Amino acid sequence: MTLKYAVVLNPQAGGGGARRAWPTVQRELDQRGLWYSLIEEGSGEAALDAVGQLPPDVAILAVGGDGTVGALLPAVVGTGRPVGIIPLGTGNDFAGMLGLKAGRIGQALDRLAYQPRAVDALEVVIEQGEQAGRRAVLLNGLGMGFDAQVTANMMHAPAALRGFSRYAWSAVRTVADLDLSPVTVMVDGQVQYAGPSALVAVMNGTRYGGGFLISPESDVRDGLLDVLVSREVTRLGLLGLMARVLRGKHMGHPAVSAGKGRAVKVEWHRPMALHLDGDLAGKVTRLSVRVLEGAVTLLNA
Repeated sequence: MTLKYAVVLNPQAGGGGARRAWPTVQRELDQRGLWYSLIEEGSGEAALDAVGQLPPDVAILAVGGDGTVGALLPAVVGTGRPVGIIPLGTGNDFAGMLGLKAGRIGQALDRLAYQPRAVDALEVVIEQGEQAGRRAVLLNGLGMGFDAQVTANMMHAPAALRGFSRYAWSAVRTVADLDLSPVTVMVDGQVQYAGPSALVAVMNGTRYGGGFLISPESDVRDGLLDVLVSREVTRLGLLGLMARVLRGKHMGHPAVSAGKGRAVKVEWHRPMALHLDGDLAGKVTRLSVRVLEGAVTLLNA
């Protein structure tokens, strides 16, 4: 069966690069004889609403980064509506894990011929925090503490920096303001870690920050989430740990607590910054996450 596609273009993705690349995307689509319509909205909410009104036989092609894909997930999870990714965002970490190269539009479209695959997603509930009561569905993962503060500081990075270099610039800057807080992390009802921490990451994918292998053992088809927690660290120790994370060599390090499960609850002693698939979500003191097994059908995985 020949699929019909709704191409959802995030004009802000990649610092406006996704919008500038649209003529190339359009040409590549036309060359392959694909049937498509374009959805271009100024916000994720408006794009989600437009996708929700599509006929059920229309697949989604998300043009942007992890945040673009994440904004559309509520209209995709559990519906069987397949989604493909054309990675033109800032980080493109989930796409990168799949082997999709940022800016390689032809590669992403050629892989639409692959067998669709069901992958897991994460459902997040912010229980206490600035956005208390908010629910979100993620494909890649979330970070709290240092991780989210790095995301916040990325907006101050030089405009010429993109992807990994932008994240690395912000990470080095953020180390100077290292902020530890007591946290309790429970996985499947059991305490994984309780003590001072700089960051907690809950991952479905393997990487974030444009290439940091924060969770090298993640598998998006295993029905499990992965939880990474820093123990008490100094600024110098955190810099060393970052170098290990870049290569995925931090697993088993004494400063890292790692676990797997189907559900996690995180409670901080005081409010800490939070990002969801790279998008800032205020400060939080308590949240919960659970796996939605096989909830998303990916076209070009």
